[in-house]
Amino acid sequence: QKTSFHRSQTLDFKNGYAFSRLPREGVGGETLYDNQLSQDELDDLCSKGATLTYGQVKRSAPSSFTPAFVAYDKKVLKFDAYFQEEVAISPEEHYRIRQVGIYYYLEDDSMCIIEPKVKNSGLLQGKLMKRHRVPKNEQGDYYHWKDLNLGINLTIYGRTYRLVNCDSFTKVFLESQGIEVNPPEELVSDPYTEQRRTPVQKRIVPTAPDPFRQFLTYDTKVLRFYAIWDDTNCAFGDHHPCVIHYFLADDTVEVREVHKRNDGRDPFPVLMRRQRLPKIFVDKNKNFPSCVLEITDHEVQEWYSPKDFGIGKTVTLLGRSFLIYDCDKFTQDFYREKYGITDFQPLDVDKKPLEKTPQVIPPYNGFGIPEDSLQNCLSLFPKPPRKDIIKMLENNLKVLRYQVALESPVPEDKNRRFILSYFLADDTISIYEPPVKNSGITGGKYLKRTKVTKPGSTPENPIYYEASDFTIGSTVEVFGHRFVIIDADEYVLNYLERNAEYFPAATVQSIRDHFLPRKVVVETTSSGIPKKDLDDLIVEVQRELKLQQPFNTRQFHEAFHHFDKEGSGFLDKTTFLNICDRFNVPTSTILLKKLIDYCSCDDNKVNYRDFLLAF
Repeated sequence: QKTSFHRSQTLDFKNGYAFSRLPREGVGGETLYDNQLSQDELDDLCSKGATLTYGQVKRSAPSSFTPAFVAYDKKVLKFDAYFQEEVAISPEEHYRIRQVGIYYYLEDDSMCIIEPKVKNSGLLQGKLMKRHRVPKNEQGDYYHWKDLNLGINLTIYGRTYRLVNCDSFTKVFLESQGIEVNPPEELVSDPYTEQRRTPVQKRIVPTAPDPFRQFLTYDTKVLRFYAIWDDTNCAFGDHHPCVIHYFLADDTVEVREVHKRNDGRDPFPVLMRRQRLPKIFVDKNKNFPSCVLEITDHEVQEWYSPKDFGIGKTVTLLGRSFLIYDCDKFTQDFYREKYGITDFQPLDVDKKPLEKTPQVIPPYNGFGIPEDSLQNCLSLFPKPPRKDIIKMLENNLKVLRYQVALESPVPEDKNRRFILSYFLADDTISIYEPPVKNSGITGGKYLKRTKVTKPGSTPENPIYYEASDFTIGSTVEVFGHRFVIIDADEYVLNYLERNAEYFPAATVQSIRDHFLPRKVVVETTSSGIPKKDLDDLIVEVQRELKLQQPFNTRQFHEAFHHFDKEGSGFLDKTTFLNICDRFNVPTSTILLKKLIDYCSCDDNKVNYRDFLLAF
């Protein structure tokens, strides 16, 4: 009545070592008692005989139990086999023989099938069946090594394998287990593979030229020629450098144009596409159209071939003449080997440089400065002449002003006075005429800012006026008008004295001599009262003016500068008093009379600059 017969586990691993232990339960889960003897022990007691002297004879210990996965670890049975596979889509073969290896692993009774890979076979080869226990029938039985032998058919998953051979270990193992190994059989090879291995008979080469053989022989072999296309007969024609490619595989020709940087042409790489070019046409009828879609062998008597090309030859390709002047090394070797040509001296096609015509500068026409007019001769789009930027930055807003008189035989021009301004930044000159009421002459700008050349200079080598050329009494000729320098600004004297090393001594001394009498007058007028008393007097005048009615001091200053045409800082006493009366300045007070007497000179003139210090 017992239904469970399973046994408890007695094999285990501890710290990486395999060991065996006593069962905890009996067969089928029965309880085991500590003092209960096993059946083997009971059998030993029954068979033990009594001893008289030395007791029972000692027996040797039983051999230790070794599991199958330890005893058969890494022990594999290997069989050589093959199977037949049908081929239904190929007319050259109806079936295919595929050779495989069957491996049986003794440790867990699993199997796998591996087919050796063949390069370029076109089949999915390698492991045909992964390693696992293979079912034998539908009853749940699995294949065992006892079922394997040579010369038998083994059906696995509907595919039948024929076992024909095995290795030496498999043969020894089967014989040790009492299995008689059948004699090995010859491994059947694939008939289609054997057919492909047989040598193919060489095809007889026909006597006519074979295009296919020509293609196989000369594929990727191209003759390269360097040529010049002469297009000078056309309008705006020129010599175009080109490269002619002759393809030996199919006797086609291609022409490519070599473009250079900024050559002014569209960068089309191909001048003539790759095609066969006719050399001589068959005589055509008059009614035959000259323009056809395609040229065939019937219309062409002879096509271009390698013998028609060579260094120094002129070939006409589709109406264009090309002069071949050189070729590459492969082309030279080809002609040397096939045609025996040894002379490959390239032609000299370089253009000789044209003689440079000297540029003739036309004479100066008088408009603008010569440097500016010269730019119209140097380029189509003239640019302004370059300026000395360092000089312009150092002398920015530095202007030397001189008062000049016009030297003219006309009596009306003798009393005309001009302001000549010399700009140190770019050595330009401008002339301005202050307007004088009721003079009959409109004042204003007389000469705009420009460079002025000296008399006697040529347009090819102009010499311009410099700051060192302006001295008191010197004559400045400006475009035919002569001006005499009669006065200068105080800034001119200060600038020349600060930069005396850059100017001639005569120029600096001329300005000093001109300002010397003016300095003597100023020193004479200021010698009567000490500097401290003058400052105190100015302070007292300013206090008194604060009590008076306020007026516009700016207009008061501008009125004095307006009437001082020469810029000397002195005005006659009558004009001085008229200006003061116009602005209601109380000149009758004691302090103002004292200040006016201090600023007065011997020649009935008043130094209005010192007077304006109080305002």
